[in-house]
Amino acid sequence: MIIIAKTSLLTFAKLYPASSERLNHWYETVRRCDWANFSQIKETFNSVDAVGNDRFVFNIKGNSYRLVAMIHFNKRTIYIRFIGTYAEYDKIDCSIV
Repeated sequence: MIIIAKTSLLTFAKLYPASSERLNHWYETVRRCDWANFSQIKETFNSVDAVGNDRFVFNIKGNSYRLVAMIHFNKRTIYIRFIGTYAEYDKIDCSIV
């Protein structure tokens, strides 16, 4: 999959160094995938949730952090829309981020 934009992951990892290893793992895993639908994502990341409007929520580092991505399966492209702490995540509307 094509991931846009890795820089948001790097920036977040600088602010929250404890997230770095797990974000790198997420990035490398997703980069090697070729998902065609939500069930294939679930095979890779069992805890992922679909929240509507092509948005999917990934738990990072035991649910300490949340990553919201918009996925266009037909383009094999993932857009990182949000990365934050669990508390920050609770303040957003995932379907429009």
